[in-house]
Parts: sequence; C-alpha cells; structure tokens
Amino acid sequence: KSSITHSEGNWWKCMLTKSKMSSPKLAVELQYASPAIESAVSKAASPTLIKKWVRNATPLGGVVTLRFVNAAEGKKLNLAFRHKDYATNVLTFPYELSKKSLVTDIIFCLPVLQKEAKEQGKLLKAHMAHLIVHGCLHAQGHDHEVERDAKKMESLEIQTLQKLGFANPYS
Repeated sequence: KSSITHSEGNWWKCMLTKSKMSSPKLAVELQYASPAIESAVSKAASPTLIKKWVRNATPLGGVVTLRFVNAAEGKKLNLAFRHKDYATNVLTFPYELSKKSLVTDIIFCLPVLQKEAKEQGKLLKAHMAHLIVHGCLHAQGHDHEVERDAKKMESLEIQTLQKLGFANPYS
C-alpha cells in the first residue's frame, strides 16, 4: 500500500510535469569592446531586454555570449574567419550544439548595425533584436545558403520577433 495520499500524488505529478516543461538553463553573457560601445548599446536596449531576446530565440540551455565591437575589431574578425576585408553586421561562432544545449559567441559590429538601421529606416533597437535573433538561429544550426533554408530561417525570425513585439524585418 502506498503511503502517498491522493493530493500528494497529484502534487508530485504536477512537479514532474513542471520540471519536464521548464526550459533548460541558458546563461547569456554580454561583452562590449569599449565603454562607448556599451553606452550606445544600452541606449538602444537594456541588458535585461537583450537577454530576453536571446532566451526567446534560444530554447536550449548552455552559454550564449554576445560581444558588441567597433568597426576595427569587426573587420579584423571577418577577415580572420571569413576572409572578407570589411566589418559585417553579425558573426556567429557555434562551439557546441546538441539537442539540449549550445555554446556560442555572437559578435555584433555596432557601427554596421547603426548604419544599416539608418539606411533601412528602422530603430536601432528593432534592428539589434532582429540580428540577435538571427545570430541565435545560426548558432542552432540554421542558415540561409539555399532558398528553402533561407525561407525557413526567415519564418523563424519573423515569428520570434513578432512574439517580442517587433514588426516583420523583411517587409
């Protein structure tokens, strides 16, 4: 005969269900190349908000490090890792990826983001949110090299951004 009462049994089932449903632990670290970069990023979005964007785009556990850099560092990294001699908006470096977790660095070149946002008539906040979601999807193995994959990735970006209150970045 069980010593667990009916109400205790229901509580235990509830706790098991909650533990299965809760998302894995994701650590989000923010780095800035300089105090000026940190100030400019913080004016667009708080660290808490940026971490919220990452967690909404990354259902896995693990560690996501976002680093915001200047044009010189952005250009140096793009040249070293992609053999392209210019600063690009985002670079994603996925180190580990499994069904449950990931470890990645995502680099954002702030001057490029600022220039693109202005050219596209968007707030820097909205453009940053888009590229953070974009980088997080790359870290999870998504890409846009072929049209079918690009459509799938864009769809995930749009859905995630809409959940966060942003408009479709492609319209």
